[in-house]
Amino acid sequence: MTSLVGLFSRTPKDPQQKKNVKKIKAIKKLVKEKKYEEALKSGTEYLKKNPTTHDVLFFVGGIYYMKNKYKTAISYFDKALEIGSYDIDVLLLKAYSHQKLGENKRTIQCCDKIQEIDPKNKAVSELLEQLNS
Repeated sequence: MTSLVGLFSRTPKDPQQKKNVKKIKAIKKLVKEKKYEEALKSGTEYLKKNPTTHDVLFFVGGIYYMKNKYKTAISYFDKALEIGSYDIDVLLLKAYSHQKLGENKRTIQCCDKIQEIDPKNKAVSELLEQLNS
């Protein structure tokens, strides 16, 4: 008798997975090379097909942050935090964005969340110091 153990427990492979990994690496490379406009274009196109890719949400949000488009950056950071709510880098950039917009209460909320995760985070301590001075 033939055994079918494990046959149905396999998860189907995503045929796009290899392409997606390559695209994410290409976006990351553009960011490293400081080709922000290209990275932004590639990232937003990628997110149209794959809206829940944490790294790409972070990259696109980070580029908008650098372009001083803080509200847009925050929208990407919020989506990234829905996927990885304990990502200190995303929380920190979100806190800085709120600070730039003068939204001190929201800045403090982000800082509190970071301190829950990493109580000794220097960047948060410095940011909170700036708010209190």
